[in-house]
Amino acid sequence: METNMQRVEKFSQSITLKAIIIGVMTLLMLIPGEMIQNLISERQKRSEETIGKINSKWSNAQTINGPVLVLPYTTTETDDKNKVVNLQHTIKFTPEMLIINAKLIPEERHYGIYKSILYKSEIEISGKFKKIDFSLPANSQMNKGEAYVRIGISDLRGMTNNLDFMMNNNHYSAEAGGEQDVIGQGLVIALKDFDLSEDGPLSFKCIMKLNGSSDINFIPIGKTTHVQMNGAWQSPGFIGSFTPEYSMNESGFNAKWNILHFNRNIPEQWFDNQQNSFADASFGVNLVDTVNHYQQNMRSAKYAFMFIALTFVVFFFVEVLTRKKIHPIQYLLVGIALILFYSLLLSISEQINFAIAYLIASVATIGLITIYAHSIFKNKMQTTVLASILSILYVFLYVVLQLEDIALLIGSVGLFIILGFIMFFSRKINWYKNPDQAEQPISE
Repeated sequence: METNMQRVEKFSQSITLKAIIIGVMTLLMLIPGEMIQNLISERQKRSEETIGKINSKWSNAQTINGPVLVLPYTTTETDDKNKVVNLQHTIKFTPEMLIINAKLIPEERHYGIYKSILYKSEIEISGKFKKIDFSLPANSQMNKGEAYVRIGISDLRGMTNNLDFMMNNNHYSAEAGGEQDVIGQGLVIALKDFDLSEDGPLSFKCIMKLNGSSDINFIPIGKTTHVQMNGAWQSPGFIGSFTPEYSMNESGFNAKWNILHFNRNIPEQWFDNQQNSFADASFGVNLVDTVNHYQQNMRSAKYAFMFIALTFVVFFFVEVLTRKKIHPIQYLLVGIALILFYSLLLSISEQINFAIAYLIASVATIGLITIYAHSIFKNKMQTTVLASILSILYVFLYVVLQLEDIALLIGSVGLFIILGFIMFFSRKINWYKNPDQAEQPISE
């Protein structure tokens, strides 16, 4: 009969114990895998901070809101002590028609290894206000000569010209100002001596040259708003509440928006600060950097567990089927090599194109593991099989990274097929056998 010592010794050499050890080591490798993901997040955050510094010296993303015609008036009231009080109010009018033609000139600005996408723009704004309705609340009087136009601009540092605002062929200059309200701070155009009572609509026109970064947005403040934009950027992202008609070619893009009053919740007029926000009606263009290597690095790092587990499974099968002893330390070294792939990929992709970085990192990792495996297996066929499996895995991962829309489907199908292969090749393993009774080794 077997003694307890013999049972312990047999179990210590059993396939089951080795499988448990490999499983525990695989789980432990999740720790450096999580550290890699934290490193990627840290580098991405640093990149965003650096880009923010570049943008702040140029100008941030721009949002244009207006023009809005503002008419101040005074209301006379009597307070609780029968004292006459004059209260200042405003009534705001949106344009009957708003036409915007914008031309973007993007450029890239580098700071070390980091890149920001900036732009210059020339924006022509024109349209008309309908004839002003002067009906005011009771006991109110219009403040003649104090009417003004407001244009909200999110970052005035981007203005590069003195705005010449034309109202019915009269020229007016603009000053920085405005309230922190629904229109926002930006430009104020005082309509000094302008006769608002004249018949017919009030036409306006101005041209502004505006710098910005990342994206440019508009608020469809007009009852009818037409916006046309073109720029020398081949991968624009159309953002906001409205999708344009657009075309793209090698020289850039051209987009058109036509927005009617019932497409958005903006009144034709309102008093004081009755409105809270028009941000939900904004739309525009985002100058997308299609090579977001941090996002691709993070997505690839999430497959680290699968790579380690499958590579360990291959080593385990070779050990079982050939009776070649592989020490847990050797498994550990292979796992570390697989983890270092993601560090290599991150550091190289910050310097060059992600695809080339992926090729360099994967070839280096596969080569290192293949050479090390050959020193363990001493068998060309087994080493070649391992190298082939690793190559297929890295090609599979790269394909999944490129297919964003169906990545989950492709990944799930791929993992299902891989599991099928594992189940097929493990069907002849007798998990209860002593290693000395294992199947005959694969011939050299």
